[in-house]
Amino acid sequence: MVSKTDDIPATVPSTEKTELGDEGEKADSRDSVAASPGDSSGCSADKAMMNGDGAHNQTEQADTKQDGGGDTEQGEDPNEQEVIVIQDTGFTVKIQAPGTETFDLQVSPQEMVQEIHQVLMDREDTCHRTCFSLQLDGNVLDNFAELKSIEGLQEGSLLKVVEEPYTVREARIHVRHIRDLLKSLDPSDAYNGVDCNSLSFLTIFTDGDLGESEKRKKKGSELEQIDCTPPEHILPGSKERPLVPLQPQNKDWKPLQCLKVLTMSGWNPPPGNRKMHGDLMYLYIVTMEERHVSITASTRGFYLNQSTTYTFNPKPANPSFLSHSLVELLSQISPAFKRNFTALQKKRQRHPFERIATPFQVYSWTAPHVDHAMDCVRAEDAYTSRLGYEEHIPGQTRDWNEELQTTRELGRKNLPERLLRERAIFKVHSDFAAAATRGAMAVIDGNVMAINPGEETRMQMFIWNNIFFSLGFDVRDHYRELGGDSAAHAAPNNDLNGVRAYGAVDVEGLYTLGTVVVDYRGYRVTAQSIIPGILEREQEQSVIYGSIDFGKTVVSHPKYLDLLEKTSRPLKVQRHAVLNEKDEPVELCSSVECKGIIGNDGRHYILDLLRTFPPDLNFLPVEGEELPTESQQLGFPRQHRHRLACLRQELIEAFVEHRYLVFMKMAAMQLMQQKANKESEQSAAALAETSQSQEDGTATSTTFLDSFASSNGSSAPAVPKKGEGQSPLEGKEAEEKIPGLVQAKQLAQALVAEDGVGVADAKSREVVVNACKAVGSISNTSFDIRFNPDIFSPGVRFPDNSTEDIQKQKRLLKDAAGFLVSCQIPSLVKDCLDHTALPMDGATLTEALHQRGINIRYLGTVLEFIDKAPTRAQLDHVFKTGITELITRSAKHIFKTYLQGVELSALSVAVSHFLNCFLSSFPDVVAHLPVDELVSRRKNRRRRNNRVAGGGDNTAWASLTPRDLWKNIVSEAQGYYNFTLQCENVDQAVEKYGLQKITLLRETSIKAGIQVLMKEYNFDSRHKPAFTEEDILNIFPVVKHVNPKASDAFHFFQSGQAKVQQGFLKEGCELINEALNLFNNVYGAMHVEICACLRLLARLNYIMGDHPEALSNQQKAVLMSERVLGIDHPNTIQEYMHLALYCFANGQLSTALKLLYRARYLMLLVCGEDHPEMALLDSNIGLVLHGVMEYDLSLRFLENALLVNSKYHGLRSLKVALSHHLVARVYESKAEFRSALQHEKEGYTIYKNQVGEAHEKTKESSEYLKYLTQQAVALQRTMNEIYKNGSNASIMPLKFTAPSMASVLEQLNVINGIIFIPLSQKDLENLKAEVQRRQQLQESGKNEEQMEDSLLELEDKLPVD
Repeated sequence: MVSKTDDIPATVPSTEKTELGDEGEKADSRDSVAASPGDSSGCSADKAMMNGDGAHNQTEQADTKQDGGGDTEQGEDPNEQEVIVIQDTGFTVKIQAPGTETFDLQVSPQEMVQEIHQVLMDREDTCHRTCFSLQLDGNVLDNFAELKSIEGLQEGSLLKVVEEPYTVREARIHVRHIRDLLKSLDPSDAYNGVDCNSLSFLTIFTDGDLGESEKRKKKGSELEQIDCTPPEHILPGSKERPLVPLQPQNKDWKPLQCLKVLTMSGWNPPPGNRKMHGDLMYLYIVTMEERHVSITASTRGFYLNQSTTYTFNPKPANPSFLSHSLVELLSQISPAFKRNFTALQKKRQRHPFERIATPFQVYSWTAPHVDHAMDCVRAEDAYTSRLGYEEHIPGQTRDWNEELQTTRELGRKNLPERLLRERAIFKVHSDFAAAATRGAMAVIDGNVMAINPGEETRMQMFIWNNIFFSLGFDVRDHYRELGGDSAAHAAPNNDLNGVRAYGAVDVEGLYTLGTVVVDYRGYRVTAQSIIPGILEREQEQSVIYGSIDFGKTVVSHPKYLDLLEKTSRPLKVQRHAVLNEKDEPVELCSSVECKGIIGNDGRHYILDLLRTFPPDLNFLPVEGEELPTESQQLGFPRQHRHRLACLRQELIEAFVEHRYLVFMKMAAMQLMQQKANKESEQSAAALAETSQSQEDGTATSTTFLDSFASSNGSSAPAVPKKGEGQSPLEGKEAEEKIPGLVQAKQLAQALVAEDGVGVADAKSREVVVNACKAVGSISNTSFDIRFNPDIFSPGVRFPDNSTEDIQKQKRLLKDAAGFLVSCQIPSLVKDCLDHTALPMDGATLTEALHQRGINIRYLGTVLEFIDKAPTRAQLDHVFKTGITELITRSAKHIFKTYLQGVELSALSVAVSHFLNCFLSSFPDVVAHLPVDELVSRRKNRRRRNNRVAGGGDNTAWASLTPRDLWKNIVSEAQGYYNFTLQCENVDQAVEKYGLQKITLLRETSIKAGIQVLMKEYNFDSRHKPAFTEEDILNIFPVVKHVNPKASDAFHFFQSGQAKVQQGFLKEGCELINEALNLFNNVYGAMHVEICACLRLLARLNYIMGDHPEALSNQQKAVLMSERVLGIDHPNTIQEYMHLALYCFANGQLSTALKLLYRARYLMLLVCGEDHPEMALLDSNIGLVLHGVMEYDLSLRFLENALLVNSKYHGLRSLKVALSHHLVARVYESKAEFRSALQHEKEGYTIYKNQVGEAHEKTKESSEYLKYLTQQAVALQRTMNEIYKNGSNASIMPLKFTAPSMASVLEQLNVINGIIFIPLSQKDLENLKAEVQRRQQLQESGKNEEQMEDSLLELEDKLPVD
């Protein structure tokens, strides 16, 4: 499923664009890329809740609420179910806990008592309690009761915290919780990629929370003290790309050690006689003072006993220090513990977004060297069968299938029901993805026993924790005809896309399996939930729909046809008949591989959805079939590795939308023609039709004629010429500009409404029939395009009576393949040219391709297209990113097979050897085989047991040389992507294509799941290799799964954006706040989409003048982006830039600079200096430096921006004019008027040529030129020697002022595409009227020029600050 956010740019209102339309659009279009969360966002893990009452993830909400202060916004409490339905106001209760003052707590009526527990377990003064009840007037409150249902609970009620006796479970939870408190600042979980922890570094650059502005104002006012000099490697032109600054070391992370050891004692479990004294378990502790103690956890609490390491004496020691909480006990026996624990608590109160678990695991590709500390809980988790987090459901593993399907069956009639349903679906999915990932790793690491242990390793299948695992190999020659192992490797991915698509259509009664695809250590593992009863039966008996042998035998089932019929329209799948082995036709509404199985639970499951979408004929040569010319010109069809290449859902949708436009155009054309014919009959002049309609120009508007002439009344171009077809995004505007379209639409509706009677309609009907024929619609009376996914499947036969239909379908498929290369690829390149798409790294490039329905296998074609483009230089950044992607993907393919031949003990050596061959300039890399004393004696035995050993000689990998590897990469690029790389080693590649080795390392590590040590690698040394085995820290899984969506929230978000674009900022803002509320409700506090929501909110706050609020929302957006996308993801870089702007507006200059420097460092690492986005960033940095009077530094950045802008926007672009102006301003401040004049003149010329003399910008520029000339003359006149001197101090007679902050901010807003409208009531009225006028204009189909004029008029009318 395409993430819905793709279609909508998260933009600022169109009414807010300046005359420098250039800038405005640019800034916004970047948002639109960011708004779409990729589907491959790492993998999930479940933060097992510490007290297992399994209510929804309250830890999250508790964290968000308890933000050190009262920063609780309504948007942050995901348990507010009836968000809109009942906006109950919160109330305050008093809480009294033993040993603390009574304090107030804000609660809302929908909360459960459970959540107050969570808040208390997180508060500094009560966090060490876990085993307590809350009592109101002596009555114990039920944990799962909602507060509104509790009698007598009201504003000001006093709740008492009462300590309860422990059970074994409660004692365990307590120990876990204390261990979590002690580890709360330790980042090692984030480095190791466990428990959904991930890194965030924002607070290092902002020195804590940006919200505490009072404190900051004092700091910020002394301007002189700002140190603005960036580190050397950030300056423009620097060639250094250090890796260490990627993770600046946080001083808070030097862990405050409170204890040396806390672990379970070897005396566990208590013997029977001690159990009867209330002993639950024993702990062994070594304090910082080297005191070794043994502690008993009993029903009454924790106390010291007299056991030692070797003698068991459970009697209480004297004194025993019996305490209800372990913290109280340790504080009494260890002064160091007391001191450090208090300090730790103070530091723990960070921004909650730094601590909340993310929904899916994010892995870091670099990590510093972390010491491995002793940790009893971690050890226990690794070895107990904590399979599916039994804390949730006591005493059993989770039945994933049941949970996944039950959540789908929840009601969805009204908003609260839907929210509850979507939240449950999302939660189960993220838990399932986490469990599946864990299981897949266990399978590959050899910790799971196969269910068919007798077979060879490639053929084994596994069940673990109610999840079924299979390896991506062609096991029983199942895929022999389709490409063997390559097909088996591609199938799970296709299947996952199918699951995603059917899941998004969400038909009641049709079920798909939970599916996760994990790539780990060179193996692809598919994890699926298990259909009840399927393991007891043979597959032949269970499949009642579809085929198990690729179409040789086929069965069907009315119930399945009925269910699948409902999905056929949204998924564009045509119902069709195929022949079975007895030559009888069988009706299907999906591909033959799609199997229907009724489980023992009576549910209708479909599985094997690998052919949900039709085949891609460009990569499927078929005997005797010709592709459209545009495909043939590019050398298609090409032989691919496998025959499972299919089109993406996004492509199908774009194609259908494009066909709809063609259909409408044609209907309109023919209607107009009929009209013209009638008129010609009346005028009885026997003129040729064309000249007739030309004379009658008045009757048929001229605009129509122009378009008429262009398409020449032909029966519609089956496939548009290059560049003619609209991209799906332009579709909407295009529709409004086609004359006659309105009538065509009405006609279409009329035909649907009644089966047209009478002669008058016969002609119209004919029009529609013709148009339907021309576009290949499956119905003759209305536009309806669907695909038959079985066309060209080997082994599938169709009945004779459907020959015509099949031909039609083949035609459609060829057209779609042609549409991809003739429309979608050019449209992608066009979007890159005008910077609507701004790929910065592999992930964002992939996303840009996928949004337009282009598969990655077309990467070579796209690169060829760019290389031949006339504007090649302006596409340099895309070309470089594409080449990097091509090389790293080819390397990944080779690495995959390479790793399969490596046994576990040699893994780090093998990976470092591969990276050396790939990236190191050192010519003769030799792998050092690990010295292994164990090998000789037990060699043979070990070889047999090692499960996924790639049989035979396991040291074959060591013979790889850099030459071989690069030869393989070049041939892989040629074979898979059909692109010729002209390089034989890494240095040639870097030289020829202008790549960066550090970027290649980043991309490869992310794609292959490698984690490397954070240090400076010397790639270019010719004397020693860059990597040693010590530099490889870990191998992570790369996980693909379904991302369930929050539909209601999403609709709110969309309508909010629409409102904003129409200029109704306030309404837009409210809608987006509501969306934020709903997103929080479904996803919890952390999610990519919440990130997009916060970014837009911050931007709106800023435009409406609420700077502090903008700062607060943007800070959350940055933290969240770092946590859920990664600290060096391109979106994170953009969030940093927005935050810097809001910081500047709030007067926090040094912070703004630090953030901009961080963004520049990250951008250098991710894509290097040569990128259009760098110009924007450098303009920002230059402006801020100008504001703090660092003129020379400022010039370095601004002149670089000018260079980059000139390269990517062309010398005549308004962006370049603005760049010239910014440089001129700095020269003016330096009193170097000649240079200033030179730059301003350049700018003036551009304005004059582009927007004309009369335009406000041109006037402004000429005014400024006059001013500069006066200043220059005055300066010359005053005294020449000051010119030599250059010191501003002695120029008394002339007024030299540092630029005011307001003027700098104004320029910052312009370059970032933000324009302020001082909205007085009158202006608002004008604005609304103007917007309505424009809409009417569009409807009446006036042509584009008028539109443009009205836009310009509008822009002139708007008062701009």
